[in-house]
Amino acid sequence: MKNRLKGNIILFFTAIIWGISFVSQSVGMEYIDPNTFMGIRTTMGGLVLLPFIFFTDRRKKKQGTYQKTNFKKLLVCGAICGVFLCIASTLQTYGLKYTTTAKSGFLTALYIIFVAILGLFYGKKLNFKMVIGVLTAVLGMYFLCLFGNNVTFNVGDFLTIICAIFFAGQILFIDKFVHEVDGIKLSCTQFLISGGINLILMFLIEQPNMTAILSCTTALLYSGIMSCGVAYTLQVVGQQYAEPTSASIIMSFESVFAAISGWIILSEAMNLSQIFGCLLMFLAIVLVQLPDKKMVLDCVKEA
Repeated sequence: MKNRLKGNIILFFTAIIWGISFVSQSVGMEYIDPNTFMGIRTTMGGLVLLPFIFFTDRRKKKQGTYQKTNFKKLLVCGAICGVFLCIASTLQTYGLKYTTTAKSGFLTALYIIFVAILGLFYGKKLNFKMVIGVLTAVLGMYFLCLFGNNVTFNVGDFLTIICAIFFAGQILFIDKFVHEVDGIKLSCTQFLISGGINLILMFLIEQPNMTAILSCTTALLYSGIMSCGVAYTLQVVGQQYAEPTSASIIMSFESVFAAISGWIILSEAMNLSQIFGCLLMFLAIVLVQLPDKKMVLDCVKEA
């Protein structure tokens, strides 16, 4: 119970950082192209973790708790997560060229459903509480992002739906690999691989301009250090203790914080339907955190 609460708190802070990152990403995309932005920020996120890994390993060696890293396994696990992360984030960024931020937020959050569905193929069970939580979260996302708007389907929406599937895959692979390799090293590896792919694409299909890059330094620093280096690492750590479907619902709360940060930082007003959507999202999180009957009985026995 304590470990699950610990994981949920970590994932909640992840959602806060990601939500604020929507503002920095929106600002950054005004200056540079998608692969340039994603490549720099994701690579930066990996590089930020290298000193932390070095000093952590050195401390463990002094304490006698260090375990030798299986670099081959780490590279394989990191590569799989990195490729999924790269495809998902790149498709989301390109989708934003053709669709609205609100629709992108809603369609990206569909990874809640995809995590639940794909998880069934990996032996993850869905109980009634989880099903209600998923449906409540999706309904909340609708009121937060789409209610009252003229909704039409376009190529950007299609790209964003595909991106949601890859985000779901990344969440499930993290859930699998985080128990096999060191979480921080896994996070660092996925960043460097994901960022490396974007940087290659940047030189192949874009024309990076140093003046434009320097113009969005603040946005890149926040996205690189906080959104990637800190938040995605918190995701890896938090998922050690949380069930994937529950984790996806908590992390989807990033859209709520995106709306709130847009309201505070960019003076984007929130209407009643958006506030109602936020409340539904919060209700979804509460629902999936309610203890199961078996857990309650175990707690009573322990007492």
